[in-house]
Amino acid sequence: MLQIKDTLVSLDLIEDFFVCDLDACLGACCIDGDAGAPLLESEREEIEKVLPDVEPYLLPSSLNTIKEDGASYYDEDGDLVTQIVDGKNCVYTCYAPGGKCLCALEKTYSEGKIPDVKPSSCRLYPVRLKKYDGFTAVNMHHWKVCRSAYVNGRRLGVRAYQFLEGPLVREFGQEWYDELCLTAKEYLRQKGK
Repeated sequence: MLQIKDTLVSLDLIEDFFVCDLDACLGACCIDGDAGAPLLESEREEIEKVLPDVEPYLLPSSLNTIKEDGASYYDEDGDLVTQIVDGKNCVYTCYAPGGKCLCALEKTYSEGKIPDVKPSSCRLYPVRLKKYDGFTAVNMHHWKVCRSAYVNGRRLGVRAYQFLEGPLVREFGQEWYDELCLTAKEYLRQKGK
C-alpha cells in the first residue's frame, strides 16, 4: 500500500495493466455478481430525480422491479446497492445489438437528457473504496469477468491508475491524482517495471 494524502492505495492499482474491453466482455460487470452496484445515499437521490428520463431505456423487467421494490436496496452487509433484475442484470442495464450490455444512466447522459449520475462505484470499477476512520482504502477488485481488460491493458501498456484517471480525479481531485502519478512512476522505476 502507498499513502497518498488521506488514502491508502493498493499496489495493484499501480502494477496492474488494465483497459476495459467492452467488445470482449460485453459489459459482464453489469450483469454478473450477487449484488448490485454500491451507491451513496446522495447518488440514489440524484438518480431518483432523473429516473423518468431514464425509464425509456430500461428493460421491462427493470421497470417492474423499480415499481414493486424500488431501484435500490440495502444488501445483507448493510450496503446500499442497485437492484438486480432477472437474477443477474443491474436494474439500469440496457443492451445494444449483439448482446453488449450498456448503462441506461450513461446512455441517457450521453444524449444530453440528464446530468452525469452514474454511480461512482461503476465509474471507478475495478477500484473499490472502503472508508475507515481517518482514511480511505483504494483497492482493486479482481474478478474473472475482467480478464480481457488485463490483457488489453498489457497490450496497450496502460496501467489501471492511468486508465482510471478521469474517475480518480473526479473522486479525489487533480492534486491527489498528480501525487499518485509521481509516486507510481517512482515506485515502478525502483521495481524495474
